[in-house]
Amino acid sequence: MLNVARCFVLVDFGNRLRALRIGKGWTQEQLSTRLGVTKSVISAYETSLRYPSYDILIRIAAVFGVSSDYLLGIEQRQTLDISGLTAENECLIRQLVDALRK
Repeated sequence: MLNVARCFVLVDFGNRLRALRIGKGWTQEQLSTRLGVTKSVISAYETSLRYPSYDILIRIAAVFGVSSDYLLGIEQRQTLDISGLTAENECLIRQLVDALRK
């Protein structure tokens, strides 16, 4: 049963990576440059033909500001990095998120 769950998680990785990349408005080429890999490697990740090494996984998480658990499908929620904002701006972001949930 563990193998089935592992396959599901890894398949989800490619979809999450593609969604994050598109959400930033980046091409596969632009992401590959940021990560120091080729465009074909990004394509292979997104189509689940290949999976990243630990160091590349950590770089991907850092580039998108998400956790590796999110990328691997272990954690379902995505985080938003609000570091560097003023206390007032943090408050506004929280209020906006609360309003959108209603």
